[in-house]
Amino acid sequence: MAEQQNFADVHFLTVSEVAEVMRVSKMTVYRLVHSGELPAVRFGRSYRVPETAVQRFLRAAFLDEAEGEGPSSPGRPGSAETA
Repeated sequence: MAEQQNFADVHFLTVSEVAEVMRVSKMTVYRLVHSGELPAVRFGRSYRVPETAVQRFLRAAFLDEAEGEGPSSPGRPGSAETA
């Protein structure tokens, strides 16, 4: 039988709340949602993002940066290739 998740324990955040937590613009959050990088549920015309999804996204971004795959891309200041 398929495993059932208790959705009563899921806490959803608005796009504005996600933007505040991540310290980015709301447009950035919308881009992440539309690209599929950040899962969300649509309620009417609004999106809600599970709090655990935000935590996973930030944890993955932090680990990528720690491994040298962060926001610096080739040719950008701070990148190993510009030194």
